[in-house]
Amino acid sequence: MAKSEPHQIDIHVGNRLRSRRLVLGLSQEKLGERLGITFQQIQKYEKGTNRVSASKLQAAALVLNVPIGYFFEDHEPVVPDGLVREVDEIGTFLISRDGVSLNRAFTSIKSKQVRQSIITLTKALANADDTGAQTADTERVVSATPQ
Repeated sequence: MAKSEPHQIDIHVGNRLRSRRLVLGLSQEKLGERLGITFQQIQKYEKGTNRVSASKLQAAALVLNVPIGYFFEDHEPVVPDGLVREVDEIGTFLISRDGVSLNRAFTSIKSKQVRQSIITLTKALANADDTGAQTADTERVVSATPQ
């Protein structure tokens, strides 16, 4: 008998669990200890391969200091014909280690002007066609940044 793919909602709940764990700086091992389960079980929850029981979801919500509804926020229901929607690239990035790290660093910058300069720089780098254009855009942004 072939093993079926994880259900879309189990993947979503797992992603939300992982996202919150990373935001709080908890390892899978530490979260597992607090929930009385192994880090391997946390891995399976986060991938959606194992479903989180109602009691473990309640315990996770308490440990992660979020309401139960947090795990279901932003979930779009399955398309009626069963097709799975395309993966949201921004959401996927935001729950990655790089996304969490970048978000923490960026939101800790107090100066709105500096944040805007970083956004402008990032857009310039993303839109650069060649090294020359990238250098010119970068120099323009750096010169606009307050010293």
